[in-house]
Amino acid sequence: MKVIVDNQEIELKFANSFFKRLKGFMFLKEINYCLCFKTNNIHTFFMKENIDIVMTNKNNQVLYIFKNTKKNKIIIKKNVYYTYEFPSNFINNLNIGDKLKVINKKK
Repeated sequence: MKVIVDNQEIELKFANSFFKRLKGFMFLKEINYCLCFKTNNIHTFFMKENIDIVMTNKNNQVLYIFKNTKKNKIIIKKNVYYTYEFPSNFINNLNIGDKLKVINKKK
């Protein structure tokens, strides 16, 4: 799977198990893909890198954007269905109300 943001394509992985949700990007020194959580809250404890965070509704319409989020933060927002974590400074021209484009590319 891939997600397209600002005409950039990046690999998309889903945190769809307890362990994947628990670990997220914790302890990673280099982040080179996007991680999607089905949740309205996120934390950045034990992160080595800053991240960009995009929170959307069920239809992937952007509700909140947090750029270059530092470690040891908690973000909780209402009406959010998906939370996407990106490498820091990946989000540039995305705006509230835009729709994230998720594509399924088979190799």
